[in-house]
Amino acid sequence: MKVTVKRKERAEILSIRTEFIKLQDAMKLANVVMSGGEAKVLIQDGQVLVNGETCLMRGKKLRPGDTFSFGNVSYRIQV
Repeated sequence: MKVTVKRKERAEILSIRTEFIKLQDAMKLANVVMSGGEAKVLIQDGQVLVNGETCLMRGKKLRPGDTFSFGNVSYRIQV
């Protein structure tokens, strides 16, 4: 029998005070990018994951509990 163990991914915490935050704004808040234009290019190029899946929508609404990843770093949204 083969057993697969998933490693729990460590994520940096991004605190928000609103119900949601758009993906491009979360990337700016996390200092992943300097501008919305830079975020747009990275997102549309398929370099950003939301909850483990490639996301091509820069306006994607992230709510507490959601994660996004770019490069080797993940970020978790929380209030």
